[in-house]
Amino acid sequence: MKISPLDRILLLLTGLLAAYQVAVGINGLGAVPITAYTIGFGVLLVAGLLLIILGFEVLDSPIVVIVSTIIPLAISLGLVWEHLAAWRTPYLVFTLGGFLAIVLTRSLPLKGKLPTIVLAVIHGVAGMIIFLLPTILAAQGVTRPGFALVGLGGALIGLGGLLLSFLKAGKPILPRTTILRILPALLLLMTAAFVAGFALA
Repeated sequence: MKISPLDRILLLLTGLLAAYQVAVGINGLGAVPITAYTIGFGVLLVAGLLLIILGFEVLDSPIVVIVSTIIPLAISLGLVWEHLAAWRTPYLVFTLGGFLAIVLTRSLPLKGKLPTIVLAVIHGVAGMIIFLLPTILAAQGVTRPGFALVGLGGALIGLGGLLLSFLKAGKPILPRTTILRILPALLLLMTAAFVAGFALA
């Protein structure tokens, strides 16, 4: 499927929002959250630019599954580090171990369902943290209500990540054309929710 001018515009807006978040939206945080958010939104920025330049064909690269995992892992690590001090080290270990597990299961010629299970678990945990943690904190009044938008971004990133990951794993949840049709808008909505949520926290 060829990328349309509208898709390019949506991806450009996504990239601009991600760049804004890296440049401005994470000021005043600690070193680990800044690093985590910079990696997460930086990868999102680069991914958007690659899609604009190379089109949807870039999604055929085997590295897409690995790269699409960096974004939720990095953002969830930043959130845990900021808001769940007792879980910092365990979640850092999970993040690094999970990323390594995905790299290994995608690099080695493994048969069976193990690569898919590993991918689903890692994506699922990271996505649920991004979705639930801001939502709960906002509901409890620990943060301002607008922080719940980060949770919405988490739901969208989880959906997008799983769609792409299972597509690359050869077990698509939706037809490829449908995924590619909704992907640019999904990325823009997700990024906008993140930027707004962090700004309103």
